[in-house]
Amino acid sequence: MAKYLIVNADDFGYAQGVNRGIIAAHEQGVVLSTSLMVDMPYTAEAVGLARKHPGLGVGLHFVATDTNGPIVDLFDVAAIARELGRQYDRFCDLLGRPPTHLDSHHHVHMRRELTPLFIDWAAEHRLPLRSLGPVHYNGGFYGQWYDEEWRVHLAPELISVDNLAQILRALPEGVTELACHPGYVSLDLDSSYAAEREVELRTLSDRRVQTLIHELGILLTNFSALPVVLRGPNAVARSFT
Repeated sequence: MAKYLIVNADDFGYAQGVNRGIIAAHEQGVVLSTSLMVDMPYTAEAVGLARKHPGLGVGLHFVATDTNGPIVDLFDVAAIARELGRQYDRFCDLLGRPPTHLDSHHHVHMRRELTPLFIDWAAEHRLPLRSLGPVHYNGGFYGQWYDEEWRVHLAPELISVDNLAQILRALPEGVTELACHPGYVSLDLDSSYAAEREVELRTLSDRRVQTLIHELGILLTNFSALPVVLRGPNAVARSFT
């Protein structure tokens, strides 16, 4: 099978600089997919931008935590299910269609007590779910890491062109999702991951990355094309020349 890559930008709607960065990474770089946060101050702006860029697939970035911790009881599965349903309905109201895929802020869907809920819910709604389906997930393009005591360590080398090139060369056959967080630092961006977003944007827009993708025969796509991709070689995808 060929190698397909979905470069998905998380946090669409989070801040004005994030919205601008994601669109720049789509127009100038390799991002064909993003995940929308439906209750953020700049959600409406993100929705407007999505409508102007129909080639950008938009999924749901479920939010149950913020910079201060949980905003929904993560041990209350019923409460999470209700909130998931509410955010899904809001997404559909905002965009006039269902999301192309489902993932979550801070990967809460990977918590042991919540994973069965998300698997069943995603299957019911026919949504690809990050890390838990036929799409390989790669989270290695991130400029920080945490030690066993949850202390953060800066790692700009992980969002460099060189590291992204290593990721691309090691892609398995089939479909891989690569998460990213491009953006511009703006006054409204309240995040411990800020300056790194501009580094990501430069890397994702670097012509060397696009050239390597072409040389390796990797096809860029998004989740809306996934049913076609998984059926055979005639996928709706974009490669760089």
